[in-house]
Amino acid sequence: MNLFFENSTRTRTSFEVAAKRLGADVINMDVATSSVRKGETLLDTAMTLNAMRPDAIVVRHHESGAVNLLSQKVNCAVINAGDGQHEHPTQALLDALTIRRRRGSLEGLLVAICGDIMHSRVARSNIHLLQIMGARVRVVGPPTLMPTDVEKMGVEVHYNMKSGLKDVDIVMMLRLQTERMQGSFVPSISEYFHFFGLDRAKLQYAKPDALIMHPGPMNRGVEIDSEVADDLDRSVIHEQVEMGVTVRMACLDALIGGQRNQFGNLA
Repeated sequence: MNLFFENSTRTRTSFEVAAKRLGADVINMDVATSSVRKGETLLDTAMTLNAMRPDAIVVRHHESGAVNLLSQKVNCAVINAGDGQHEHPTQALLDALTIRRRRGSLEGLLVAICGDIMHSRVARSNIHLLQIMGARVRVVGPPTLMPTDVEKMGVEVHYNMKSGLKDVDIVMMLRLQTERMQGSFVPSISEYFHFFGLDRAKLQYAKPDALIMHPGPMNRGVEIDSEVADDLDRSVIHEQVEMGVTVRMACLDALIGGQRNQFGNLA
């Protein structure tokens, strides 16, 4: 079951494709037309779905920690497809796989994650995983879009693209998470693009063969210019989408591809 409380194209569709390629039946629950709109709580929804004996529930929710809470109330596997500003683990896995396919290893690579670090669950998951895999991580963006405790994450912090992209192997751009912002974090879109949007001129600061990444959806002309986003030699954005299906197939198989448990479900 796909249970998405937030909009999604890549993640929900790739989980559906992944499950179907493994031979599973898939239910996409439409939250907008569900009993959630009648006041049903997340936990009541979880208990209702649990009574139907699914083998796995893939959950995206706007509140950090909601997926972990739900996982404690059901008897099946639960996969976090993004919870608030907290984590997006399968995105980090697919990003790591994309890099490894192109570079052979993540060990010793220098990765710059650029843009709205404060509101990005993708940034947090990537920081954790990339460091585990031996990469060095920089975060680049305006001070207003940096978490207050960013230094504790073990990353280099840069407030301009020139120093932040200097000699990096991977440039990972993030969109402005306007749906999570309360107040003004940048003076204007045009000024943000001028200073922090990735274009051909700023890309020159990175290594000549640096790869360009973006978890999507892209806002062209805001955090990335179309010329570099569509660069067939250096952009791996579409490859990330392809690897998303592969990684999510692996996650589903690892979690529910074993022996049947006492409930008759795959465990």
